[in-house]
Amino acid sequence: MRFLIDAQLPRRMAGWLAAVNCDALHTLDLPPRNRTPDDDITTAADRESRALITKDADFVDSHLLRGRPEKLLLISTGNISNDELHVLMVPLIPSILREFQSCHFIELSRSGLILRG
Repeated sequence: MRFLIDAQLPRRMAGWLAAVNCDALHTLDLPPRNRTPDDDITTAADRESRALITKDADFVDSHLLRGRPEKLLLISTGNISNDELHVLMVPLIPSILREFQSCHFIELSRSGLILRG
């Protein structure tokens, strides 16, 4: 599976996903880097068939209203250290991959995965 990780999330998340044979880019890998506008991030994710991973609720609105990005993983943990996020997310990556086979919107909260649609 392919992912695009938004600016407010750690770049090392791409490594967590690569460890299970996923193709992951961070907005730092895009030419405008972390200054890439939201619409360009959405376009890149959809054009390259990538699920967007973000904390930004604006992408939720876009997904629900316009179906863009096509696949969305919302991180809704609030303030959390990168190490805590790693401990929470990495064991759930197989479930995330499985759920994205039929689901287009998944939320990762401190209590686990929530399938949104």
